[in-house]
Amino acid sequence: MTLRLLLIAAPFMILRIDAQETKELYGVYPPAEPPYFRIRYEAGTNSQQLSFAVKYTIWIPPHVKTLRGIVVHQHGCGIGSCKSGLTGAYDLHWQALARKHGCALMAPSYEQPKDADCQLWCDPRNGSGARFQQALIDLGKKSDHRELSEIPWALWGHSGGGHWAGGMLMLHPEKVAAVWLRSGVPYLKNRPDRPSIKPHKLPQKALTVPIMCNLGTKEGVTVKTGRFSKVWPANEVFFDTLSKENGQIAYAIDPLTSHECGNQRYLAIPWFDTCLELRLSKISTPQLVEINSENSGCLRYQVGDRKIWLPSPDIQKKWLAYIKNTEIPDHSPPPQPTDLKVDGSTVIWKATADLESGLAHFIILRDGKPIATIPEKPLKHFGRPLFQGLLYSDTPIQPLTQMTFSDPNPISGLNHKYSVIAVNTVGLKSPKN
Repeated sequence: MTLRLLLIAAPFMILRIDAQETKELYGVYPPAEPPYFRIRYEAGTNSQQLSFAVKYTIWIPPHVKTLRGIVVHQHGCGIGSCKSGLTGAYDLHWQALARKHGCALMAPSYEQPKDADCQLWCDPRNGSGARFQQALIDLGKKSDHRELSEIPWALWGHSGGGHWAGGMLMLHPEKVAAVWLRSGVPYLKNRPDRPSIKPHKLPQKALTVPIMCNLGTKEGVTVKTGRFSKVWPANEVFFDTLSKENGQIAYAIDPLTSHECGNQRYLAIPWFDTCLELRLSKISTPQLVEINSENSGCLRYQVGDRKIWLPSPDIQKKWLAYIKNTEIPDHSPPPQPTDLKVDGSTVIWKATADLESGLAHFIILRDGKPIATIPEKPLKHFGRPLFQGLLYSDTPIQPLTQMTFSDPNPISGLNHKYSVIAVNTVGLKSPKN
C-alpha cells in the first residue's frame, strides 16, 4: 500500500507526498560505516516541526579524540540539489579542510518532494534548525563524540542552503565560526514578491563572524534577466547592510558561472582554513575566538565604492585571482598516496586531497611506467575535473569513484611492481608511493 502524507505547506496550499516516490528519489546513497555516521528523521507531524524527512551524514577524522568544530556543507533547493547532499560528507577535498582543524564534516540531505516550497526547510525557523541541532546530539551519541552538540559550526551553503546557513547565523551567531553563502543570502527586509518570507533580525554578534557572499556573474551582475537575476540585488542588500555596521563580510563574484557552484571551492576552502585558524580555540573549549582586526593580519579592501573584509593578505591574493578567472595559483604538490596493496594484478590505495587544489586523478605505474589514469576521463561538469566528479551543488557524483585498479594486461610470469601518483587540479604530482 502506498502511504501518502498531507502537509500544510503554506496558507491555502496542501502538498501530497508519496512515500514510495520519495524513497525512489532519495533511497540510493553511499553506506555510512565508521568513520561515517548517518541518522534519518521522518517528516514532522505538526506545524512546529520540519515538514520533510531528512538524512544527516557526518564524517569524523580517524584518531581525533575531541572534535573542535563542524564543517557543514548544505545543498540547495530542489530534488537534484537535495539528492546531491547524499555525498557531501564523502568529499575528499572538504575532508582535507575538516581534518586539518580536527573538525567533523556534515552534509544534510532534505527529502524535498517535487514542487514543494523550499522555504519549508531553507528557513531554519521552520523546523530545520531545531532538527539540525537534534541531529548533532543523536550523532554525538552514535559516534561517541558527544561534544558534537557543543562545538562551533563552519557553515557553507548553496542557493537555498545559503538562506539556511545565513539564517542559522542570524539565529545562533555565537555558534558560527565562519559562513560562506554561495548564491543565497538570508533576507533582512520584507520581500514584496514573497510576502510569506519573514525577514531575519540582525544581531550585533553576527557582525563579528567572517562572512563571504559568493555568486556567479550571470546571476544579476553581467546578466540582468532570467531565473537567477535577483541573486546579485539580494546580495547587495545583505552585504551593504552588514558592511555599514562594520561587519566582517566580503563578496566574490565568480566570472565564469551562473547558479552552479563552479570552481568556488578553491577559494572557499582556503578562506575557511584561514578563518578557522583564527576562530577556533587552541585549547579544549567550544568558545570561539573573536578576531581583532587591528593585530590579526585581517584587512578591509576597497572595491569600487565598497570595502570588503578579508582574513589575511594571502586570502586577498587568492580572492583577486578568483574574481579574475578562478585560477588560483598553487605550488604545493598533493600528498603522496598511502597504504598501497597489491593482490595479483589489482591495486588498492588510500589518499587525502590537496587542501589547496583537491584531487584530479591518479596515475598508475607498472614497473615504473604509466599504464593508466584513474578515472580514465575525469568529468568536467561544473568546474575543474575532479577524481570524485562534481555535481551542480559542489558534491561528488554517485556511485563514488573508488581508489582501485585492475591491470587488464599483466605479463604472465612477471612479478610486476605497481605504484600510484596523485595529481591535483592544477596538474601538480605527488611523489609515487
